[in-house]
Amino acid sequence: MTGALAGLDDRELLARHAAGDRQAFGLIVERHRDRLWRVALRTLGDPDDAADAVQDALLSAYRAAGSFRGDAAVTTWLHRITVNACLDLVRRRNSRPSTPLDDELDHSDDIAGPDVLGDRETAAEILAALRKIGPEQAAPVVLVDIEGFPVAQVAEMLDIPVGTVKSRCARGRARLAALLGHLAPTGADSAGNPDPPPPVEPAKPGTDPRTTEDST
Repeated sequence: MTGALAGLDDRELLARHAAGDRQAFGLIVERHRDRLWRVALRTLGDPDDAADAVQDALLSAYRAAGSFRGDAAVTTWLHRITVNACLDLVRRRNSRPSTPLDDELDHSDDIAGPDVLGDRETAAEILAALRKIGPEQAAPVVLVDIEGFPVAQVAEMLDIPVGTVKSRCARGRARLAALLGHLAPTGADSAGNPDPPPPVEPAKPGTDPRTTEDST
């Protein structure tokens, strides 16, 4: 049965899931979980928080599949839910006693991959910087500069105007330039903005194929 479903596109799988097919949503998760995880990790800067956000997001999407109107791509819809889950998690945990950032990011051997500038210290610095600029600025920078989504699609994902995406990216890049400029001193453009932070390949979370939806 799974083999027959594999040839369906995301919209068809989501419709099959809403109609009661118990395997369809699992295939959607397989297709998108890794990218959703990367976005959550880089937006939040902490692997445990990212795992919680992705699990919340998948549970939300699982429950809300029947209300999907098809006015956006499924990947856009899933990223919107995931970013909203990240923002909700930050709001819920704002009152939580803070832990030293270096201790929280000592999972960097689990999240750093061979494609980053160097070692686990570099990965930790990148995640720490993204966390410092906050999820509202980190999310558009991650989606546009690291994941490579067009600005217009990111505006759909975040449910904000295109101009707001551009301004948040500009502010986020400027703040990252101050925090990470020492990692790539020759990688600035003519405006003085650094190249986007290099990708950080995390370990895959063990999430359950289920999700939450909020509007950004």
